[in-house]
Amino acid sequence: MIFITAKFRVKDEHADRWPDIAREFTAATRAEPGCLWFEWSRSLDDPAEYVLVEAFRDADAGARHVRSAHFRAAQETLPRHLAETPRIVNTVVDQDGWSQLGELAVRD
Repeated sequence: MIFITAKFRVKDEHADRWPDIAREFTAATRAEPGCLWFEWSRSLDDPAEYVLVEAFRDADAGARHVRSAHFRAAQETLPRHLAETPRIVNTVVDQDGWSQLGELAVRD
């Protein structure tokens, strides 16, 4: 799978509204057949920073994502709300979902 984590530093005046600002893009991406997950979290240390964790089934699914109409629309609309260019880690992982974190196993 293609595994991506990106950090978005949002302008202070838009930080509380970011989930609404990104809502259409998020919903459209989650509806893509090759999207495994597309999840936003807000930083505990910086309320203007959002972290996006996303995964796509394979390179073809990732390519379809960046060629989609909703991706192009996001390229036009989202940057005006950002304080800087997002930072990204993008890699291929030889698995198709989440594994358990055995070091913190929950035991009955």
